[in-house]
Amino acid sequence: MKEENNTGISRRGFLKTAALAGAALAMPAGLHKVFAAETKPTEASGNNGEAARIRGHRILGTSKAALEVSALGFGVMGMTYNRSQHPDKNQCIRLLHEAVDRGVTLFDTAIIYGPLTNENLAGEALAEFKGRINVTTKFGHEVIDGKATGRQDSRPATIRRYCEDSLRRLRLDSLPMFYQHRADPETPAEEVASTIADLMKEGKVQRWGMCEVSAETIRKAHAVCPLTAIQSEYHLMHRLVEENGVLDVCRELGIGFVPYSPLNRGFLGGCINEYTAFDANNDNRQTLPRFQPEAMRANMRIVNALQTFGRTRGMTSAQVALGWLLQRAPWIVPIPGTTKRSHLEENLRTLDFNISSGEWQELEDAVAAIPVVGDRYNVEQQRQVGR
Repeated sequence: MKEENNTGISRRGFLKTAALAGAALAMPAGLHKVFAAETKPTEASGNNGEAARIRGHRILGTSKAALEVSALGFGVMGMTYNRSQHPDKNQCIRLLHEAVDRGVTLFDTAIIYGPLTNENLAGEALAEFKGRINVTTKFGHEVIDGKATGRQDSRPATIRRYCEDSLRRLRLDSLPMFYQHRADPETPAEEVASTIADLMKEGKVQRWGMCEVSAETIRKAHAVCPLTAIQSEYHLMHRLVEENGVLDVCRELGIGFVPYSPLNRGFLGGCINEYTAFDANNDNRQTLPRFQPEAMRANMRIVNALQTFGRTRGMTSAQVALGWLLQRAPWIVPIPGTTKRSHLEENLRTLDFNISSGEWQELEDAVAAIPVVGDRYNVEQQRQVGR
C-alpha cells in the first residue's frame, strides 16, 4: 500500500522523524492549553523525546456512572477481526502492554469480534492490569457455538449469559463497562437497562453503554439505568450524530461519547487507496460501499485536505482527524486501533499539538466542500443502527 503523498506528511515519513522530532513536537502547554477545562494532567503526562505518552484524562458519564479514562483509548478489534492480516498473538500482546505503559487506560473489545477471539486476546493481554485500566466489551449480536448468526438478542437471560462468558474470557470479576452493541428490535431499551441495573447490583457490571442508538432510545434507557457512554461512528466523513440529536442528548444528560472508527477504518490515515487489497476472509471493508475503488478514489480528496492542513503544522492526516474529534467536546474519547507500534506512537502524539478553534473551523470548511462518496454500510448493516 502506498503511504506517501506529496500534499502532506505521510505516516511513513512520520516514522522516520518521530524519534528525532518528538521533543520538538511536544509542547509543554500541549493538550492542556488546547483543551482548556477539558482535560487535566495525569502522572503519565510529559514526553521524554523518545516515546509518546498520554497527556491527560477525561470523564465519561456523571455521578455514579462516571468513568475516568485516558484522553485516547485503544480499539482492540483489528488485532483479530475484520482488518485483514495481523501480527501473531505475542506481538499483539506486546503492543497492548506498551499502550498500557504509555498511559492508555481504556481498551475496547466485543463478543462479536472473532467471534470470541478478540475478548480472549484482551483477557490474556490485559487481565494483569485490572484496577489500573478499563476493558470494555459489548453484547447484543447473537453468537451460537462461536459463530455469529446475524441476529440481535438482548433478552435478559441472554445478557446474563453473555456477561458471565465475557467475565470468563476477560479474566475479570466485574466488567468496567458493558455496551449493548446493537439494539434488539424485540427487546425494549427499558428492559435491557433494567437487566443491566440488576447486574450492577450483583457486582458483575460497573457501568453500561449503548452503541449506534437513537436519541429517543438513549433517553428511555438512561431513565431506567444511567448510561456512562454512547459509542457510535464519528469522524470528519461521518457526522450523523451531530444531526440526529445523539450528541445533544449526551451533552444534556451528562453521558460520555466514544467515537469508534475515528479514522474511518484507517482511510483518513492516508494508507488506504483504490489499489488496496483487503483480505477476503477477514476484512469487512471490502463489503462497504465507501471502500469500493471508485468511492475511495473520489474520497481521497478529503484525505488530501487533512494532509494539506497538517503539512504546515507538523501533523499527519491521522493526527488531524483525531485532534479534530478531541476538540469537539471534553467528554469525547476516540478509540483508534492499530497493530503497529509506529501508529500507536503517531496516535498518542496527537495530544501534543496546539490548534486554535479558528483553524479547526478552516479544516471543517475545507472538508465540507468535498462530497463524501458511498454509504458507510450496506443495506443489512444499516438496518441495525439508529434504533
